Amino acid sequence: MDAILTFITEHYILPFYLLVWLISMACYRTYFDTPLKYYPMYLMYTLLTELLGYFIKFHEEFQVVNDSRYNWYNVIIFNIYSVITFMFFYHIFWQVLHKQKHKKWVKIGAGISLLGYAISLFFQDPFYSNLYYADLVASMVLLFNIWMYYKEKKLEFSPYPNTQNLMFWTCLGLAVFHLFFPFLIIIGYKAPKIWVNYNLRSVLWILILFMYGSFMIGVMVHKRKAFR
Repeated sequence: MDAILTFITEHYILPFYLLVWLISMACYRTYFDTPLKYYPMYLMYTLLTELLGYFIKFHEEFQVVNDSRYNWYNVIIFNIYSVITFMFFYHIFWQVLHKQKHKKWVKIGAGISLLGYAISLFFQDPFYSNLYYADLVASMVLLFNIWMYYKEKKLEFSPYPNTQNLMFWTCLGLAVFHLFFPFLIIIGYKAPKIWVNYNLRSVLWILILFMYGSFMIGVMVHKRKAFR
């Protein structure tokens, strides 16, 4: 029992991911026919990625690198996760945006992001390092998609408040997280003393909790007719 409590205390983000997924499933009937219909699959993928990351880090039999000095490195699965996650949300914005020129920009942005990851492979080993410059480019593209979405929403009339729109909460969580996430990762690699001295790891966890907390609130309070 003590071991379980210790695990939950040190890795509290895992049960939180599970809670968000459970709530997303409980409320699934309210958004199953929207562009966010694959939300639960994405949330479960996030949880499984974190679990795999934990096992790779703390159990030798799950190691994914050949160098025994770095057998706890799990960064490759998070690099893959980043690419899939960005493409997932780009596709959502491509679906919810109405203007063809905005849809075109989503496609161009997705292409730029994938190119950024491809180029990074020539300079960084994805098994040993986050592709943080590519993450920065992809985050900026995602923020641009969010800006286009809000630009369209601002010009539309809706009898429902934004707080009843699931996309509002999704965009809120994504925007706050991606305004800071890539810069924190770059600091972690390029200025590790700053990362440690200012406890930026805790800042990153707070941002993660905020983002997935926004997702959870969204599926709980949104109204199907308010979706856009």
